[in-house]
Amino acid sequence: MLSWLQIQTIRNRLLNDPYYRLQSLEEIAVAVSLGIQIDVNQATVDDWLRLPGLSIHQARSLVQLSHAGVQFYCIEDIAAALSVPVQRLAPLTPILKFCYYDAETSPLIRLNPNTATVEDLIQIPTMDLALAQAVVENRQMAGAYRNLVDFQKRLSLPGQIISQLMHYLSF
Repeated sequence: MLSWLQIQTIRNRLLNDPYYRLQSLEEIAVAVSLGIQIDVNQATVDDWLRLPGLSIHQARSLVQLSHAGVQFYCIEDIAAALSVPVQRLAPLTPILKFCYYDAETSPLIRLNPNTATVEDLIQIPTMDLALAQAVVENRQMAGAYRNLVDFQKRLSLPGQIISQLMHYLSF
């Protein structure tokens, strides 16, 4: 059982560090009390890595499956995808949110600008042909984009455009 001071310390960490990796079931309970949830069908590698006991390899596998169109409906689906017993993942259930997204109601197209073609990129609203070509050319000359900040700096994009594009990009 965590003391009041430990709970406050964890609360502060969770509120100030979006990448804080939860260490125990007690910390998961604190995160849930703050309204933190992980939408398993929209989760990033960083989201998965917040959970205790998940490796980078497992996190990447779940994200790749999700990007390939696999929908997770329950904890048993995640256990099957990772080839681990359900009992090992069951304690994580309180922080996991299982939402279903079909092709028509999916919130957004999510593309990785490090692998997308010009044709893929122009499918993003507000991405015109010139910008899509610049994304691919810059990537070919300077290498993969590390994150959204690197993407913005390398392409010298104003904040207004990034605020529109960031919902469609996944690094």
